[in-house]
Amino acid sequence: MEKNLKNVLVISFGFLLLFTAYGGLQSLQSSLNSEEGLGVASLSVLYAALILSSMFLPPILIKKLGCKWTIAISMCCYIAFSLGNFYASWYTLIPTSVILGLGGAPLWSAKCTYLTIAGTSYAEKAGKNAKDIINQYFGVFFLVFQSSGIWGNLISSLILSQSSTKEEDLECCGAYNCLTDTTNTTGSAKPSNSLIYTLLGVYTGDGVLAVLLIIIFLDQIKSDQAETEKEKLEAPSFWSTFLATFRHLKDKRQCLLIPLTMYSGFEQGFLSGDYTKVYVTCALGIQYVGYVMICFAAVNSLCSLLFGKISQFTGRKLLFALATVTNIACIIALLLWKPHPKQLAVFFVFPALWGLSDAVWQTQTNGLYGILFEKHKEAAFSNYRLWESLGFVIAFGYSTKLQAYIKLYILLSVLVLSMVTYGAVEYLEAKSSPGTPAATKKEIGGPHSQETHM
Repeated sequence: MEKNLKNVLVISFGFLLLFTAYGGLQSLQSSLNSEEGLGVASLSVLYAALILSSMFLPPILIKKLGCKWTIAISMCCYIAFSLGNFYASWYTLIPTSVILGLGGAPLWSAKCTYLTIAGTSYAEKAGKNAKDIINQYFGVFFLVFQSSGIWGNLISSLILSQSSTKEEDLECCGAYNCLTDTTNTTGSAKPSNSLIYTLLGVYTGDGVLAVLLIIIFLDQIKSDQAETEKEKLEAPSFWSTFLATFRHLKDKRQCLLIPLTMYSGFEQGFLSGDYTKVYVTCALGIQYVGYVMICFAAVNSLCSLLFGKISQFTGRKLLFALATVTNIACIIALLLWKPHPKQLAVFFVFPALWGLSDAVWQTQTNGLYGILFEKHKEAAFSNYRLWESLGFVIAFGYSTKLQAYIKLYILLSVLVLSMVTYGAVEYLEAKSSPGTPAATKKEIGGPHSQETHM
């Protein structure tokens, strides 16, 4: 147990360091590099590259290098993006975004594969239910990992709070934001270069530390399962893995999970690309972006841990219902609210509630994929990344083109669709549940509630 836990913690803290830097940078892109929409454009390209890499890279790299080295090498791709931000232009940010995108999918697939194998092998030795152990490992991972948002954004707010602010036209903030002059919708003058360089230096250092941590402390995973998984993947060609990802779509349940998975990208994209810019930077100034996103990350962390623990008692349907209600309430309120600097607390209430529902989308959807597609984990997690990234690409892609209220309506409709299709997945599972072991039956085949169809 100790050894397994050590590895789970090493991965968690490696990701914590890496995403401290990346998370802070992502929250700032729409405000920091707002000329011609460069910031959101780079994020859109980044997630498009993620889609490409999730189609074929993960199985090939995991097979050739093993989980450990896949994680280490992919992390270096993230450092490139921090370096690209030193001279933010179309020629530096777009290529480094592509590099990061290519490294992203193998990084996450290797992490998922590693935690799943570690959990399964421990459960076999300890005679426990593999599903519960895997859920706990993912819970620990997401608790540590989600707090990266806190540190990354804290660093950015502390460093950028030294910049000067200028008064801004509040009419242009909120759901009905003005699109006319997109370059000047930031409530603060752009921070000085020296401040930005300090920030990026700190972020780059974080990334380097993450790589060292993985290389030095993470054990190579050796287990029968890793071997059998490898045999299944015997020398996958580009096309066979490309096809495996899509062949997985023959599974009705995978197709039905697409809206839910894409929604996860949409809602995170809205918060980091739009909420930060048209509500926070516009009304309060760029130095508040970090603090607001910390609020999101803190609630997200705590709820991830909490939901990982209580999902075995409540089942996931109840949690999905909670997240849906919370998110719908937020969307409606954001449509009605006119942001004003005097209502400082309100700027923090939204990300907090958003963090609560995002914790459900992250932990439960991840867990759902692991449980539903036990036989084809890698193809399933590739699909998860693929569709979530597509959500991000679209959300960042239309970020500079549409007013915020239209994006909120899009979010709302995708959410409603997601819950309908998710309900259908649960229904299919409940129908097929006689074949499942008692433990899963308890969770899936309970009295089928209507909550899922909200």
